[in-house]
Amino acid sequence: MGLWDRYVVPPLISCACSSKPIMKQRAKIVPLAQGVVLELGCGSGTNFDLYDPDKVTQLHAVEPSEGMLKRAAQSLEGHAMAGRASLHQVGAEALPFADDSIDTVVITFVLCTIPDWRAALAEVRRVLKPDGRALYSEHGLSPDENIAKWQHRVEPVWKRLVGGCHLTRSTVDMLTEAGFMLDQHQTMYLPNTPRIAGYASWGHAVVL
Repeated sequence: MGLWDRYVVPPLISCACSSKPIMKQRAKIVPLAQGVVLELGCGSGTNFDLYDPDKVTQLHAVEPSEGMLKRAAQSLEGHAMAGRASLHQVGAEALPFADDSIDTVVITFVLCTIPDWRAALAEVRRVLKPDGRALYSEHGLSPDENIAKWQHRVEPVWKRLVGGCHLTRSTVDMLTEAGFMLDQHQTMYLPNTPRIAGYASWGHAVVL
């Protein structure tokens, strides 16, 4: 890991992923989480304030970045979720949880960066209980041809600067290919956000 990824990317992503438009997107789904919850790529703990302590019995937050995980641990200090939250330094591609053990998986602005998203979503399917659901809020490939063209052009440089974030991944295609059925799927362009990075989608998904 280079100096840029170690010292610049964590605060850069923490700032970008907690902007007002993105926090509004997170707030649409995170409070719906209940039971035993798994959060993929918790980053610096941006979602922690949005969980409902009356609904969440246990929170497992996974994050591969040591720098981000340190920030997440700081976010939990004195937090209402602290007593029921566990942090795990691990990638989503190899989750350390038993089959059918999770009620809710929370996926927010992370599918764009996971190196092997197919393995990660296969793991989500494995750990979800039969009646469990995945709550997602992501950004990705625009349906507008001109914007998508620029996303493809910019992505090679963008990935190197922003921790491996892809602009051209389609949330719908990824979840569908992984064997999920999407429920209440909605989309929009985030306000005050460059359109190449601001095509957002959110909703619920269950295993077919």
